[in-house]
Amino acid sequence: MDALMDFLLRFASQLQSPTLGFLLGGMIIAALGSRLEIPDALYKFIVFMLLMRVGLKGGMKIREAELAEMFLPALFAVVLGILIVVIGRYTLAMLPGVKTEDGIATAGLFGAVSGSTLAAALALLEAENINYEGWAAALYPFMDIPALVTAIVLASIYLNKKRGNGSEKVQVWPIIKESLQGSALSALLLGIALGLLTQPQSVYDSFFNPLFRGLLSVLMLVMGMEAWARLNELRKVAHWYAVYAVVAPLTHGLIAFGLGWIAHVTTGFSPGGVVLLAVIAGSSSDISGPPTLRAGIPSANPSAYVGSSTAVGTPVAIAIGIPLYIGLAQALLGG
Repeated sequence: MDALMDFLLRFASQLQSPTLGFLLGGMIIAALGSRLEIPDALYKFIVFMLLMRVGLKGGMKIREAELAEMFLPALFAVVLGILIVVIGRYTLAMLPGVKTEDGIATAGLFGAVSGSTLAAALALLEAENINYEGWAAALYPFMDIPALVTAIVLASIYLNKKRGNGSEKVQVWPIIKESLQGSALSALLLGIALGLLTQPQSVYDSFFNPLFRGLLSVLMLVMGMEAWARLNELRKVAHWYAVYAVVAPLTHGLIAFGLGWIAHVTTGFSPGGVVLLAVIAGSSSDISGPPTLRAGIPSANPSAYVGSSTAVGTPVAIAIGIPLYIGLAQALLGG
């Protein structure tokens, strides 16, 4: 009983963090009809800065790490990216009122990774002084690309059978190329490459790192306003999307937490690393995923997969998921 109360108190305290406060504040002012606007160009710059910071730190830590330490978490990230989409294919996509290709696209977006949610988790871990492997952020592409590829392949197989073209082959490389060229993944991979191959410590310490939390707060404010605006889109499609968007992030995150716990026991994967694996599994892509899916599954309705992700999935992943996984790590793993 004492352990449960301790967990609940920690969970409640994390809900008061500035990061989550800005997200909820954005939703509140949007609900009140505020005309506050953040220019799209500034939003994209903030995302770039955050992901570059995450990538630079990840690249520098990869250079210092034993690659064997990364193998099991990276393998679990790949498995999770595929598994999340398969689960969505045989749950959401088969519910009444849900078009199969819309359900698969939604599952693909929830299997892909949100750079902003990852950045929020890093800020909260650092605020709680929870150690994590710097390279853990580099698990992003190991989950993101397999999820998007799996979703587009499954949707293509379904649509080909529906049209009577079951023998038509699905080209995988163009899907991977589209994912790698997405703005979010490009920024993260560039940061990892620079951190790994150059000596960026001075610019990281003097420029990227000091700005991190301030820029993240602005991003959370924008995401809160965007989430409220997207609710109107979500109302246009089946209510099952709203249910999925609440249940899926937490389910995916808890599955990932369990796999992370296995890595913790077998290889010493840190409690903070377990949290990050759970966070990226519970997130849904808000930057690079939508254009990739629009190109790969053009018949799918963006109101379904973008609406469910932005309006419900991301707020749930950030406001509930991150504090939940941190609380579990502190209670079960001694984080």
